[in-house]
Amino acid sequence: MQTVLVTGPTGFLGSGLIRELLSRGARVRAFARPSWRDRPLPLGGDFRPADLEVFYGDIRDPNALAPAASGCDLVFHTAAMVSFRGKDRDEQLDVNAGGARAVAEGCLRAGARRLVHTSSIAALGYRTDGGLVDESVAFNWSPSLSYRYSKHLAEREILAAAGRGLDAVIVNPSVIVGPGDRYMHGGQLVRDAVRGRLIAYPAGGMNLVGVADVIAGQIAAAEKGRPGERYILGGTNLTHREAFSYVAGLFGAPGPKFRIPRPAVRGIAVAAEIFAELTRTEPLLTPDLVAGVGKYQWFTSAKAGRELSYNPVSLEISLRDAYIWYRNHDML
Repeated sequence: MQTVLVTGPTGFLGSGLIRELLSRGARVRAFARPSWRDRPLPLGGDFRPADLEVFYGDIRDPNALAPAASGCDLVFHTAAMVSFRGKDRDEQLDVNAGGARAVAEGCLRAGARRLVHTSSIAALGYRTDGGLVDESVAFNWSPSLSYRYSKHLAEREILAAAGRGLDAVIVNPSVIVGPGDRYMHGGQLVRDAVRGRLIAYPAGGMNLVGVADVIAGQIAAAEKGRPGERYILGGTNLTHREAFSYVAGLFGAPGPKFRIPRPAVRGIAVAAEIFAELTRTEPLLTPDLVAGVGKYQWFTSAKAGRELSYNPVSLEISLRDAYIWYRNHDML
C-alpha cells in the first residue's frame, strides 16, 4: 500500500483526488492550513477519519512540509491560491510560487520518491497562428496577470528542484468542471447558464475538462510520467459561443444572443472589480480574468494520451454531474 501526501485537501482537485486515492486503498496524508485544525475537511464521501492522517502548516514552510512528506511514495501538490483580483497579487505570488518552492524543498529533505505538481494551462503561452497549444509553447503572457504569472513561476521552482535531483512531473489541467467545485471556478459557467446569464458571448475560445478526468490524469502522471516533463490534461475545445450555447442547452436555459466586443468586456471587468472593492464582495469579472478574451485558448492533450493513456470522457457527463452536485448543495 502506497503512502501518499496531498496538499490542498480543501480544494476542488485536492479533495477529489483524496477520495479517489482512498478508494484505491492508498494510505493518504493531507497537508492543510492551520485554520482547518478544528473543523473537518470538506471531503465528502464515506471515508472514515481514521483513513486520513492530517498535517497542518503553511504551504510556504518547508520545515512543516518535510515531516508530512517523510516516508511518502508520492506527493501530489494541488494547493494554490486562485484569484483574479489585482489586490491579491503579492499574496498569490507568494503562495503559488513560494509554496511550490517549499513543497519541492520539503520533498527533497524528506526523500519523497516522486512529486506530481498540479499546474494549469495558465502557465503555458498562447499562439497567434490558430494552432493548438501544446507543452512546448512558452509562457508569453504579461507578468501583470497575477494568476498566470504565479503558475508560471511555480513551474520554474519545480523544474529548478528537478535539476537538483527531485523526481517531479507537472500536469496542466484546462478549465475544470464537475461535482465538488464549491468555490465556483469552472462551475460558474453552470450556475450562470441555469440563471439565464449567458446571453452574450465574447470572441475567442476555451477548453473544458471534467474533474474526474483530471484526477485520473494526475494519478497516471504519478505512475507513468517522465521526470521533468509537463502534460496538458485538457478536454473539449470550443468557441465561447459554442461553450455558452452547449451548457445553456443542457439545462434548458436561453443561449447567447449576441457577441460582446472585447473593449466592452474589459470595461465591464474594470467596473465589476471596482464595484466589488467598494461593496466588499467577490467580482464576477476582473481584468485578469478576461485577459484572454479574443484569443482561442485551445489545447491538445496528445502527449498525455500517448504517454499517460489519458482519455477524457464526455464533457456532458461532467457538466450534468456538476449540476446535480450544485443543486443538492443549494448552490444554484
